[in-house]
Amino acid sequence: MHRPGELRERVLEFDVPEQLGESVVAVTQGSPIRIGLRLEGLHDGVLVTGEVDATADGECVRCLDPVELPVEVEFQELFAYSEDEAFDFAIRDDHVNLESVVRDAVVLALPFQPVCRPDCPGLDPVTGEKLASGTDRRASEGTDPRWAALEGFRPDTE
Repeated sequence: MHRPGELRERVLEFDVPEQLGESVVAVTQGSPIRIGLRLEGLHDGVLVTGEVDATADGECVRCLDPVELPVEVEFQELFAYSEDEAFDFAIRDDHVNLESVVRDAVVLALPFQPVCRPDCPGLDPVTGEKLASGTDRRASEGTDPRWAALEGFRPDTE
């Protein structure tokens, strides 16, 4: 790969060695991951372009049901031949270490608040029971006791 213009393509398939993500949703340890790689030799280093495919497990933030979400993310990073170059990553012993690049790409692609479906009604705030589809959440909430003193207040429109 030390010649500009040289190209190699690889596909890596393995089980995730440690969990990717720490929040409500994550790619769990031991789940399969697929990384399609394209390595291009440049004058200063190797340009690595990749596509990551995995599945993240978590729970819906509205109803707390388990969710399984596909994770499909692309990344591109330049690895320098020499550590003297002004790049974030360097090639060591003719190898590129993609661990942090893949981890960052996957974790940033995970949703901050995953839902089981876009119209998930969530849980009833009073009873904690799962609301049925089509239920108006506001109708089941009732009046907040903190606003009870203002219940009879009506502004004068005249």
